[in-house]
Amino acid sequence: MTLSICPPARIRLSAAAAVLAGMTAFAVTGSLASAAELAPHRAIYDLELGEASDALSISALTGRMAYEVSGSVCDGYSVNFRFMTDMRDEDGGSQVTDLRSSSHESGSADAFQFLSETFVDRKLIEETRGSANREKNGEKSVELKVPAAKTFPISSKALFPTEHIKALIEAAKAGQHFFTADIFDGSETGDKVFTTTAVIGASEQETAVETGPEKAARAALAGKTYWPVTVAYFEPGIGATGEQEPSYQLSFLLYENGISRKMTLDYGDFTIKAQLNNLEVRTGEPCTN
Repeated sequence: MTLSICPPARIRLSAAAAVLAGMTAFAVTGSLASAAELAPHRAIYDLELGEASDALSISALTGRMAYEVSGSVCDGYSVNFRFMTDMRDEDGGSQVTDLRSSSHESGSADAFQFLSETFVDRKLIEETRGSANREKNGEKSVELKVPAAKTFPISSKALFPTEHIKALIEAAKAGQHFFTADIFDGSETGDKVFTTTAVIGASEQETAVETGPEKAARAALAGKTYWPVTVAYFEPGIGATGEQEPSYQLSFLLYENGISRKMTLDYGDFTIKAQLNNLEVRTGEPCTN
């Protein structure tokens, strides 16, 4: 049989950030000195199947995720990401999905460039390329080149990916436990602004472990504060209110320097677990202005 599974092209590993639901908006600071600073790093995660509905007939899933961040709070951040899975069904059929993306976001979150490609069994099925900018009047607009050339406005309150992570960390540090926002990350067809809600748990401090596959990675994070976070993603126009079900949810441990581990991606019919098995934390470039 053919696997009737939506490929993970809609996965947004950048954490959700936003306005506290039902309360006063959480303002993202424009000051580089007070904004959260992300650690340049390269992280490799092993992927495996968590739970799956019998209706999907998934017997196994393996894969790997690579996430690399470079840059600084002054010069902006570049992100290269690859998410590759091999799903197998009960009849021995398989489907290999390979999502590749790269982006750059200015330190002030005024400009965002993005490119993403999704391959299924080595065939390109989706490509998105474009840029988004904050205009002088504060409004935001997107110039999409692929899959179709067009320019359109988006909400001035919509956050870009790195801006999301910074805002979520600042919210966690401030003791906020519920956090919601519209986000634009250029994924899928490149013309969607998604609504997200985040639940932030109590802070903890990382301690090095003596054994286990995450031993080396956790040693590099020893002493860092982290929070358990669950982010729900909703299709545009649905909203994060009432009884609406999210398109999917992402749960993870978020560290104060922007690194994440112990992820679970929940699509409703199945889940994918991501375990951090290799982490290289790099020295950030100093600000030159």
